[in-house]
Amino acid sequence: MSHLSHMSHLSHMSHLSHLSHLSPAQPIPMNIVWFKRDLRATDHRPLVEAARRGQVLPLYIVEPSVITARDFDPAHWSFIRESLIDLREALAQRGQPLIVRVGEAIDVLKAFAAMRPVTIWSHEETGNWLTYQRDRHFRRWTREAGIERHELPSNGVIRRLASRDDWSKIREERLAGPVLPAPERLIPVGGVDPGEIPSLADLGLSPDRRTTAMQRGGERIAREVLSSFLEERGIGYRGGISSPITAEHACSRLSPYLAWGNLSTRQALVALRERMAVATPRWGASLRAFESRLHWRCHFIQKLEDEPEIEFRNFVRAYDGLREAEFDETLFSAWQCGETGYPMIDACLRMLVATGWLNFRMRSMVTAFAAYDLWLHWERPAHWLARQFLDYEPGIHYPQIQMQSGTAGHATIRLYNPVKQGQDQDPTGAFVRRWIPALRRVPDSFVHAPWLLPREQQESAECVIGRDYPAPIVNHQQAVTKARGRIAVVRRDPTLREEVLRVFARHGSRKRTEAISAPQREPDQLRLF
Repeated sequence: MSHLSHMSHLSHMSHLSHLSHLSPAQPIPMNIVWFKRDLRATDHRPLVEAARRGQVLPLYIVEPSVITARDFDPAHWSFIRESLIDLREALAQRGQPLIVRVGEAIDVLKAFAAMRPVTIWSHEETGNWLTYQRDRHFRRWTREAGIERHELPSNGVIRRLASRDDWSKIREERLAGPVLPAPERLIPVGGVDPGEIPSLADLGLSPDRRTTAMQRGGERIAREVLSSFLEERGIGYRGGISSPITAEHACSRLSPYLAWGNLSTRQALVALRERMAVATPRWGASLRAFESRLHWRCHFIQKLEDEPEIEFRNFVRAYDGLREAEFDETLFSAWQCGETGYPMIDACLRMLVATGWLNFRMRSMVTAFAAYDLWLHWERPAHWLARQFLDYEPGIHYPQIQMQSGTAGHATIRLYNPVKQGQDQDPTGAFVRRWIPALRRVPDSFVHAPWLLPREQQESAECVIGRDYPAPIVNHQQAVTKARGRIAVVRRDPTLREEVLRVFARHGSRKRTEAISAPQREPDQLRLF
């Protein structure tokens, strides 16, 4: 059975068998709580509001169009599935387990609505273009069918924001409220089979590619990670997040739990501020840095909320055509496989594929390398990276990719010398040797530029360039010099300034009062990672 037809069969069985127990006689209204990227019971306002109004049917829909999209990976489903198992248990303890169905969202919701009167509750979601269009169809269907729906705000992203001037104030007011406890009890909906939480094989998806699953899903684990960061690991956050060696411990490691909603931004912020109130000066500096990253997280997601097209369209249209026609498949393939000949680039990409995680500075570096050294238009690398990142958050991902690729209108071109980055962030070569065994015997002084090692010493180290490890696929200095020159041509275009001002007026930070003619510099990369 094919991938899609297999899911169609599951969808058909869900709609027929699971609803057949419902009696059409004397239908009892029920409140459907549609879970999306909010897989938790705590601080979940739609769940709380629905529980106040009667029977609750908590629902997660496995959408074939979503899990076969170009930005979805089996590793994402592994994390989601773990989160759903945890959520089902938490809700079952309150009287009504999570219901899981496979099918396109509107089809599944229509099937429930056909059986009895429903009110549908959900959080507002800032997802990819596909889910944005799905939600538009959902709103049109409920409006035409006369079905009551409530899409409630989530975290610090504001739908239909009139002006960026108001954003920070509204965000702060929204997040200032208390964390909502999970309902003590849910009035169950009788006669509805909870349904299986499908495995990767059930959905016809490939096995999880990760060889090291560093992070597992679920609200319970999310709270444990938050606690360990605030009580133990966070003291090294400010100084330890740049190197991939120290970042694995010093970073908050909360990003997948925020991305898939095991934890809300409010939960993280409230816990953070409680910890800051009793922190020592050293702790305080790191915690303030993390609070700033929570602010920037919402700031970037707001960009996609305001302009969903930036998933596939340059922020600044003057850059259209800059790289698109020159996409080199051979270079792209070498980059994906971690075979560029630059050890720090390759080690980072291999770690990412194996674990689903990479720290902020190294994400910036591999993206900039693709954009400037390899001159790859950002869209396909962005989709590939989305599949690798376990913490893929569309609203952060696409603005950041464009910023690192130079199409977002920022004055600074963010270039990274991969040899210098290796020397600065991995001075002994421990990180690159961990992920590139061929370099295990290369001396420290050459480990980040092994092609400079004399041939006789390459033989002695069992790392002959071109045989055991590839030669650099491009000359870094020549490539970035050429890239700078080509970007400079675009920047001389008289229409560019008008485009940049348009982007800033719509998306720029107002954290400090500045003239539009002097856009605020945003952080190179979100440091939650």
